Amino acid sequence: MTEPVPPRQTPDQPWRSEGAPPPPPKRRMPGGWVGLALTALVVFLISDLLLSFFGPAGATTISYTEFNNQLNKGNITKIYAKGDAIEGTLKSAQPKPDGGKGDYTEFDTQRPSFAGDNLWATLQQQGVEVTATSPVQQRSFLTNLLLSLAPMLLLVFIWVLLARRMAGGLGGGPLGRKAPPKPVTAEEGTRTTFADVAGIDEVEAELTEVVDYLKHPERYRRLGAKMPRGVLLSGPPGTGKTLLARAVAGEANVPFFSASASEFIEMIVGVGASRVRELFAEARKVAPAIIFIDEIDTIGRQRGAGGGMGGHDEREQTLNQILTEMDGFSGSEGVIVIAATNRADVLDPALLRPGRFDRRITVSPPDREGRAAILRIHSRNVPLAGGTDLNQLAKVTPGMTGAELANVVNEAALLAVKRKQEAVNERDLSDALEKVQLGAVRPLVMPQEERERTAYHESGHALLGMLQPGADPVRKITIVPRGRALGVTLSTPENDRYSYTEPYLRGRIIGALGGMAAEQVVYGVITTGAESDLEQVTNIARGMAGRWGMSERVGRLTAVPSDPQGAYGLSAAPTTLDAVDEEARRIVSECYGDAVRILTEQRHRLDALAAALLEAETLDEEQAYRAAGVPREAPSGGAGGSHGAEGSGRPDEADGKSIDPA
Repeated sequence: MTEPVPPRQTPDQPWRSEGAPPPPPKRRMPGGWVGLALTALVVFLISDLLLSFFGPAGATTISYTEFNNQLNKGNITKIYAKGDAIEGTLKSAQPKPDGGKGDYTEFDTQRPSFAGDNLWATLQQQGVEVTATSPVQQRSFLTNLLLSLAPMLLLVFIWVLLARRMAGGLGGGPLGRKAPPKPVTAEEGTRTTFADVAGIDEVEAELTEVVDYLKHPERYRRLGAKMPRGVLLSGPPGTGKTLLARAVAGEANVPFFSASASEFIEMIVGVGASRVRELFAEARKVAPAIIFIDEIDTIGRQRGAGGGMGGHDEREQTLNQILTEMDGFSGSEGVIVIAATNRADVLDPALLRPGRFDRRITVSPPDREGRAAILRIHSRNVPLAGGTDLNQLAKVTPGMTGAELANVVNEAALLAVKRKQEAVNERDLSDALEKVQLGAVRPLVMPQEERERTAYHESGHALLGMLQPGADPVRKITIVPRGRALGVTLSTPENDRYSYTEPYLRGRIIGALGGMAAEQVVYGVITTGAESDLEQVTNIARGMAGRWGMSERVGRLTAVPSDPQGAYGLSAAPTTLDAVDEEARRIVSECYGDAVRILTEQRHRLDALAAALLEAETLDEEQAYRAAGVPREAPSGGAGGSHGAEGSGRPDEADGKSIDPA
């Protein structure tokens, strides 16, 4: 397993990099602010100690009675008065009146306000030098002005300090000082290469040209060839787009700058464009290099398609800066931009024109051989028990991406640790696959009546899947509550399917309606457990009638948007949409009638399968076919249509799921 990209270190650097030369170290104060505070404390203590040793001795506080005694003796040479406070000096030292050690000559005392003595006459008689100041001092105009402005100045200082911090966090500005970018260098030996990528050989072959250009640019310059300035990787989540970009950089041994598109966007307009300029400037300094922008559809959506309040919002400014930077490349700069997205259909056309992201590569989920290779890569650091067959696991995981397969291997390792094993065996992998596909086991005690109803529901799904010609074989049936479902029936194809026929899609609908049909045949009523089944049936039937031309009435046209989040009512004329809905109802009605008819004719097999399921709670493929008395047919390589693949190879997650009535 490879190490992840090191995280960014400073807020004003919205990218991460590996393989780039480290910047010169910044001179910093040893110990930082803590060291500064400790140094100031030590200096203060030393200064105070020196002043206490070498500074003038402090005055001794005496009582006013003692002061009068010394005055009457003529032992005072001068005094300093401020109001009723008196400080003075003795002619000859006297022992301290409080019994302390040593004598004193400097003293201070306080004259009581009720004292009625004629102090001034006595001082004149004794020849004492008197100095006095007014108890109320008049401050100067400048002092008064500074004191009145001090609170305001303090508030301004605090505001400037906060503004500098915010400006520094947002990429700098007129109030903030922006620190230079600090690339994070990956440790030696952690660079990702094509050896860490599997299952997408056709994509790897496309990117090999980029690697060769970065390694030997002189070959291309000699013939006047220019490499694409941008490569767009599109595909479902988890298919390895980021891994591929890192592998290209690692294979070519060039610096790799990685950033998410959302990290460029801030509330302050202009920050995103500034960050884009800095990123491209840093890449040019260490060219040849690769810039990778993940989820570029965040800022690369079509302009003018809503979402902004005019033509100068922050998102559009950032996109315009990216377009400008890519357009400013010359063929000899050696900086290639790789971007990844799950929604290539919403990108702005200016991004996809020749000269920018002019090469588009689709990264699809791996096939069977690719899944086996991915499993071998992710299990390199996982000890496997003898006899563990990763090819069998790859066979029963159609449609899974590399990230999902990595999750299965990790879950299996966690189960092996929990079971205190020394290695991961096939049982761990099988249980991990069930946990990922079907959900975690939920401790739920159901009444016997609910268990029987759930058993018949799942048996209806499974039996119709067994009896339908060309249907995906049943892999596992369970009435153990998992996740949100009270029961699950798992069916996966023998081989990877890339297209689907109308009979296969009708078989999918019949199988999905099997749970509801079984409840109708056995109990004469239906429950809310078929909610997810009906959602799946609706999508397939509406796609057959409105997307894939499988309805004579609607014709060979597309009336339903392929985007599930698209506006259904805006995709075609109202009469066409009405025809699509009527045809979808007809298809579902015919399939439901077939499901009820088949289960009525095969009632004995339905009862036998439900009884075995109630006894064992979970049946694997062999046990299920044996309990139903259905012979296991040889695998067929049947084809069918990719557009009907929603949920293919996936568990029927909500089989038997109960919901609160509206």
